[in-house]
Amino acid sequence: MKLIITSLVAIIFVAAGSFAAVVLKTPSEATASQTEAGDDEHHDDHGDDHGKTAKKKDKHDDGHGKKASSGSSAYYKFSREFVVPIMRGGQVTSLVILHISLETDSSTSEKLFSEEPKLRDNIMTTLIGLSNDGRTLEEPTNINNYETIRSMILMNLKDSIDDGIQNVLIVDMAKQNL
Repeated sequence: MKLIITSLVAIIFVAAGSFAAVVLKTPSEATASQTEAGDDEHHDDHGDDHGKTAKKKDKHDDGHGKKASSGSSAYYKFSREFVVPIMRGGQVTSLVILHISLETDSSTSEKLFSEEPKLRDNIMTTLIGLSNDGRTLEEPTNINNYETIRSMILMNLKDSIDDGIQNVLIVDMAKQNL
C-alpha cells in the first residue's frame, strides 16, 4: 500500500511540475519555439524532400544560439567582458567595463571562436592605449569618444584578421570610479 501511495504522489508532483513549466514559460521562450515551428512549416510547404537537407546544410549555429545562413551577417559575442583600468599618477582611478560583440560573415564567425585569445589581446591593447590618451575612456558616453573606441578597435582588428569583420558593436558599457 505504501508503494502505491508513494508512486501516486510522485506521478502527481511530476504532472504538477510539467503543468507549472507550461504555465510559467516566459513569453520569449514561447515566441522562439513558435518562430522555429513556423520556419519549419514554411520550408516544408515546397513538397520536395531535398529542401529539408538543404536547410540543414545552409544554416550554421555560431555557438551562441544564433543561426545564420551562409553569406549573411553573424554576431560573435566574447565569452567575458573587457575590464580596462584608467590610471592617473600611477594609481588606478576608475575601471571601464565593456561588453563587445563583432558583426562578421557567418564563415568568419566560426573561425573567431578558436582565435578568441588573439582577438581579446588585440582589443585589450587597443583599449589600454585609449585609456592612456587621457580623454577617450574618461568620458566613454560622449558620442565622439564612443565612435573613437569602436573605430580604433575595428581598425586594429582588421589589421590582425584578414577579412570578415564588418563592425564592432559595444553592447554594454559601464564606468566605476574607485
